[in-house]
Amino acid sequence: MKALSGKEVCKLLEQHGWILRRITGSHHIYTKHGRSMWLSVPVHHSKSLKRGILRDILKNADLLDKI
Repeated sequence: MKALSGKEVCKLLEQHGWILRRITGSHHIYTKHGRSMWLSVPVHHSKSLKRGILRDILKNADLLDKI
């Protein structure tokens, strides 16, 4: 899996219909119409997300197979 930063993940989510609802500290909170869950993306400058966190975010957003 390609390494992505928090900013890159945010762009990817927004391209697939996720909406930024709020920013709490360094975490961006996303929701999507028709989904009962929310996603929290840690954004720490341009630092890459660890593989497990990235995988969980993409899996919950149904984007794991698109990367």
